[in-house]
Parts: sequence; C-alpha cells; structure tokens
Amino acid sequence: MERIADGLDAINRAVGRVVRWLALVMVLVQFGVVLLRYVYGMSWIALNESVLYMHATLFMLGAGYTLLVDGHVRVDIFQSKAGPRGKARIDLLGHLVLLIPSMLALLYWSWPSVRNAWAIYEGPISVGGIPAVFLLKSLIPAFCVLLLVQSLACLLRKLTVLAGGAAE
Repeated sequence: MERIADGLDAINRAVGRVVRWLALVMVLVQFGVVLLRYVYGMSWIALNESVLYMHATLFMLGAGYTLLVDGHVRVDIFQSKAGPRGKARIDLLGHLVLLIPSMLALLYWSWPSVRNAWAIYEGPISVGGIPAVFLLKSLIPAFCVLLLVQSLACLLRKLTVLAGGAAE
C-alpha cells in the first residue's frame, strides 16, 4: 500500500513543484500592473485578469499538494490528545465522511458548467479580458481530482498505521 500511496503522492508533488512558481510570477505581474497604472497611467484588463487566473490556478491546483504536506488548517480538539492509531482513525473518518464525499459532489455538480464552457469556448470575464473562462472553470474538476488522489494516498497510509505496519 505504501508504494501505491507514494505513486499517488508523486502526482501532487509534481503539480506542486510547477504551480508554486505561479506565486512569484503572480507577484511580479501584479507589481507590473500597479507600476503601469500609477506611474505610467496605463492599464490592460487582460493583464489584470491574468493575476486572477494565476491566483485561481495556484490555489486550485495546489490544494492536493497542500494536503500532501499536511499544510491545511486543522482545528481538532480530539486529535491533539490521540496517539498515532487514534489520529489515523480520526483522519480516516475525515477523509471518508467529509473530504471524499464533498469532492465527489463538487465534481458531479460542477461538471455540466465546465462541459458547457468548453462547448462554447466561454470567453472573457470582462471586455478586453482573457478569452479563456473555459480554462478557468476546468480548474474545478482538476481541483477535485487532485484532492481525491491525495485523499486516497492518505487513506492508504492511515490504513497502514491501523494495520500496525507503520507509525506516523
């Protein structure tokens, strides 16, 4: 199970290595937008929207990687006092009852909108913007799939802990 989990982890690790650079690019582009607007009195809607696209891409595609490195916020009064097996049970329950069902529901309910956006190659948000809202909407199922992949990897690891194969 560990080898399968490692293979699933590799997917989000690779995506994380790529999308993390969007944070730097996004800051630089935003700096350029501010510089152009307030120093030179120039503005392009597409340039402004590019920051929005990068921001969405960074957070939607980076969510699986964040789960991989356990970077999501936790407020858990039960887990702090539990041992490794107790923590594994709590995490297992969270994945099975909360994360996986919510991602499957989001994937199911967002798919018609994504499909329709691709069918008409949905255009820009604003006049003069980036004509690729269909790509932006495609981040929703990608987000769901990446989180489901990482959740499966986490489930396999938690099952290994519960089976007594490894301690966390």
